[in-house]
Amino acid sequence: MAYNPNYGQQGYPNQPPGQQGYPNQPPGQQGYPNQPPGQLEVGHGPYPSMGPGGGISPQVQQWFRAVDKDQSGFITADELKAALVNAQGQTFSHTACSLMIGMFDKDRSGHINVEEFDKLYTYINQWLAVFKTYDTDQSGHIDEQELSKALNQMGFRFTPDFINFLIKRSDPKEGKVSVDDFIVLCVQIQRFTEAFRVRDTQQNGTVTIGFEDFLTVALSCSI
Repeated sequence: MAYNPNYGQQGYPNQPPGQQGYPNQPPGQQGYPNQPPGQLEVGHGPYPSMGPGGGISPQVQQWFRAVDKDQSGFITADELKAALVNAQGQTFSHTACSLMIGMFDKDRSGHINVEEFDKLYTYINQWLAVFKTYDTDQSGHIDEQELSKALNQMGFRFTPDFINFLIKRSDPKEGKVSVDDFIVLCVQIQRFTEAFRVRDTQQNGTVTIGFEDFLTVALSCSI
């Protein structure tokens, strides 16, 4: 099994200039524009991740309570999906929400607490900053050429055929990638890249892998 030896050498995600993390919060600007009750609209910023004394901000705690419909003190993937919309008013897919909950669910309980939610929301906005760099018409989607530029900026050197495969995997009909599909796609590529790199002991872009090991990687890195 082979890959391009230049895979991901610039780190991941290597965001475009000026997009290193979510933009700093301007003085006096607290929170987002008003949203419908129980909905969080991401991508507008600024995002107040820290409150007084370095703790979680009251705004984040308020958002958490709005998403936590059953007031359990935890958020599930279903609750996140019901609440989370992007700047175009589109809901995130259940696949994306499950993936992101799993990434920040440190105790594997199937849900996240307010501290984990704070990290998750920051993470989403960082990806949106990358996505919006290539979504120049603010349509909420990027096409094949834009996806190629985005992945190239992150340090991945994929062939046009592989980019076309990724596009059709996300959207066979329209050939466009939404922001939540973009997050899922990039996270999966990163997971496979890390798994490949561990096995590429010679760093020459080629590995020999047994069938069970291959299945372990595929099942661990996929949703």
